[in-house]
Amino acid sequence: MPRLSEVIAALENLWPAERAESWDAVGTVVGDPDQEITRVLFAVDPVREIVDEAVKLGADLLVTHHPLYLRGTTTVAATHFKGRVVHTLIKNDIALHVAHTNADTADPGVSDALAGALDLRVVRPLVPDPTDPHGCRGLGRVCELDHPLTVRELAARAAERLPATAQGIRVAGDPDAVVRTVAVSGGSGDSLFDQVRAAGVDAFLTSDLRHHPVSEAVAHSPLALIDAAHWATEWPWCELAASQLDEISDRHGWDLRVHVSKTVTDPWTAHAASTTSS
Repeated sequence: MPRLSEVIAALENLWPAERAESWDAVGTVVGDPDQEITRVLFAVDPVREIVDEAVKLGADLLVTHHPLYLRGTTTVAATHFKGRVVHTLIKNDIALHVAHTNADTADPGVSDALAGALDLRVVRPLVPDPTDPHGCRGLGRVCELDHPLTVRELAARAAERLPATAQGIRVAGDPDAVVRTVAVSGGSGDSLFDQVRAAGVDAFLTSDLRHHPVSEAVAHSPLALIDAAHWATEWPWCELAASQLDEISDRHGWDLRVHVSKTVTDPWTAHAASTTSS
């Protein structure tokens, strides 16, 4: 049975903390390095529903993509919802480890998992990491389809393959345009329009696209935009990360039981389709 410090060392090898953005908050948030680990749960968000699931599962370690305290705090009092998360974790001897932007740019990383969920062939990073001599790490991925699809068909594939959310999939641009190449970026992606246009792709699939950047992007070029829910674009990474830890566990003879939460923690809970007035 490995100790937490051994499992964290393995995770840090996959997603080194020094590769996270300077504003990010990654690494171990809660946990005793000498604690023995037998069961691990992967999830996107360190929210109460996920922590309760970890307790029910009997997990010793929760690994999430999103940080619990991104901008720091002066209290972990249980009167605040994040404080209650900390109290629940400690009371139940559950460690919490975060891999955020260091997992976004990893090889393989969040966007590789997103591309894999959509059966896209990764060609290269959208924004390469200049410190990677092999040119494999970086933010986002430029991909090719196995055969051309219309934007409408690619959006339908995303709706079918990604976890269901209230938002579903939104499209900007010509739904009948043909797509042969597509850029993907798990999580918020409208800061990447310049890099996407420079990549010369037919479509860009990401999340959290805002009105003005989208309006300007479609006016600037025929690039099609496909907008999925933030949580849905990052959830496939949990399955990828769990498989990576499974392989490490087998190699070391740890016999870890590794799980992926299927609890939907996307904050949007309902969607009402617009109707056309006569």
